[in-house]
Amino acid sequence: MKNLSFEWLVGLRYTRAGRRSGRNSFISFISMISMFGIALGVAALIIVLSVMNGFQKEVRDRMLSVLSHIEVFDAAGSMPDWKNTALQAQKNSSVVASAPYVDGQAMIIRDDVMRGVILRGVLPDQEPKVSEVATKIKVGRWEDLRPGEFNIILGTALASSLHVRVGDKVTLAAPEGQMTPAGMVPRLKAFNVVGIFDAGHYEFDSGMGFMQIEDAQKFFRLPAPSGLRLRIKDMLKAPQVALELSQTLTGDLLIRDWSQQNRNYFSAVKTEKTMMFIILALIVAVAAFNLVSTLVMTVTDKQADIAILRTLGASPGSIMKIFMIQGGLVGLIGTGLGVALGVLVALNIDVIVPVIEHLLGVNFLPKDLYFISALPSDLRWADVWQISSMAVVLAFAATIYPSWRAACVKPAEALRYE
Repeated sequence: MKNLSFEWLVGLRYTRAGRRSGRNSFISFISMISMFGIALGVAALIIVLSVMNGFQKEVRDRMLSVLSHIEVFDAAGSMPDWKNTALQAQKNSSVVASAPYVDGQAMIIRDDVMRGVILRGVLPDQEPKVSEVATKIKVGRWEDLRPGEFNIILGTALASSLHVRVGDKVTLAAPEGQMTPAGMVPRLKAFNVVGIFDAGHYEFDSGMGFMQIEDAQKFFRLPAPSGLRLRIKDMLKAPQVALELSQTLTGDLLIRDWSQQNRNYFSAVKTEKTMMFIILALIVAVAAFNLVSTLVMTVTDKQADIAILRTLGASPGSIMKIFMIQGGLVGLIGTGLGVALGVLVALNIDVIVPVIEHLLGVNFLPKDLYFISALPSDLRWADVWQISSMAVVLAFAATIYPSWRAACVKPAEALRYE
């Protein structure tokens, strides 16, 4: 403390002072309110963004359990030379695996129930290299997708709506019919249900089925697979890798990554996160600018002290520094408390939320309504740094006007009635 400049000593004293009179106590109380307001705003921002990041990561991971990182397909509808394309793709250091696929839509029929379904033909031994769908099988076996047996694996919601179980048969109607002497009739084929998967994403669980790739080619009358599914080292670099592949792969090929397949969803999440950040940042801003009123009241109360310091030789800049130190310390302490609280809750939200649900007797995410029954959290230190930096900047900005007012105090006028 002895080595501190007098500006720091006075600023620290003003920050701690406030209990000798009712007026000083009130100013100290307002200062504490500002501090805790900043802390709560910072903590709320960290917690909410962590939960939103957790939801985004959870949904993304569930999507990518069925989707591949990158898909390469031929504009003509089939890719006869898919093996050569796979070799070309794997020359890229970011590509770790590839697998062919057939994609198509059909109607699935069971008794009097009819549903639309997206069918994907796969090689059972290669598909696990590019997706995690094989690990999502709840009933049956992935290995039962054998060529020539016309077996199919359905999503849980789709199987439930059709009232089918493993061992039952379903009928698939191809989108293109066949011409007979009686006219155009639908092309129907019976398939055996050998498995049911649960990806945890309703879009896939309610409208997707997997079959062996050769059976899919026969059903859709395709001479070759539709394209290739690729897995890369870092899925977040999928757009960049897709661009690189578009420049190196030969042929009339189309390339899309997982973010393009779900562009609307991820755009909506990004917009929602941005708006939530702005809304909660206003809470921090309101708390930070409470410092303005606190410091203005302090300046008014300390005019005699300011005048004495000025007559002792303190410059206007030193006076301004004293009050900026006072307000800045309130902002720093509030931000520190908010970061500590926000990080603590974000890292332990899986424990805290069940306790709150038990105490209040409520269930925030009922299992019968949501596939995610627990609040996920993904704390990102970049968000913490951004939030804390914003709070500190706002707090220091709030000190500028009151500190300038303090520097403008004229000693003669302040001491006239003392």
